[in-house]
Formats: sequence, structure tokens, C-alpha cells
Amino acid sequence: MTTEDDNLGLETDFSPGDTDKRPKAAGKAGNGRKLSSDDNSGSDAHGVARDQLRAFVERIERLEEEKKTIADDIKDVYGEAKAMGYDTKIMKKAIALRKKDDQERMEEDLILDTYLAALGMIPDPREDDNA
Repeated sequence: MTTEDDNLGLETDFSPGDTDKRPKAAGKAGNGRKLSSDDNSGSDAHGVARDQLRAFVERIERLEEEKKTIADDIKDVYGEAKAMGYDTKIMKKAIALRKKDDQERMEEDLILDTYLAALGMIPDPREDDNA
């Protein structure tokens, strides 16, 4: 059975019981035509796709490196704050709250109060209205 990888232009010759799934470099393909490096049918398009893929992968790798560097910098800042006596867990909560708009924060606070009241952790605000 012969398959052609449309994305990379690799032609492979697989037998149903063949455990070696590596592409055959030269010789005859399963369809009887000779494989060679001179076979340029569509190789320009495949080369462009290969170059684009490589560019995307390299960009992502660079961004991942930058992300790690930034994460390390943030960790260092939290370390400095902790050394100065600040509670970094509370700082993280404050930062998360600052990311939210007022409406979203108010909705979450109301839901949290409802849950806490249902669990008996705070007085039920509805009981104050009925008194």
C-alpha cells in the first residue's frame, strides 16, 4: 500500500504487515514509478508549506522562551514582595480582581455571599430584610 503525505510530499511504501513505517528514500514506489530527488511534481508548493510550518514552529518556540522568561521575572517580583513582608497569596487575589470589571466582580461577590450564607458561614442577608 502506498501513501503520499500531502503536507510534506513524502512518498512511502507500506506493506500491511510492515512494522517499519519510515519513508523509503529511493527505489520504486508501490505504484511502480521510480522515486528520485529529481521528481519535482508539486515540490515547490510542498517546500513553501514546509517553510511556513518551520516558521510557525520557530515563532512559537521563541514565544515559549519569552513566556518562561516573563514567568521567571514575575516569580522574582513575588519573591521580593514576600521578602518585604507582603502576603503574596493576597497580592495574587488582588491582581485577579483588578483584571475583572466592576459588574463581574459584583456578580461573583453576590454569588459567593449566597453560597456562604447557605453554608452558615455568614448571616443570610435575606433574613435581615424580613425582620
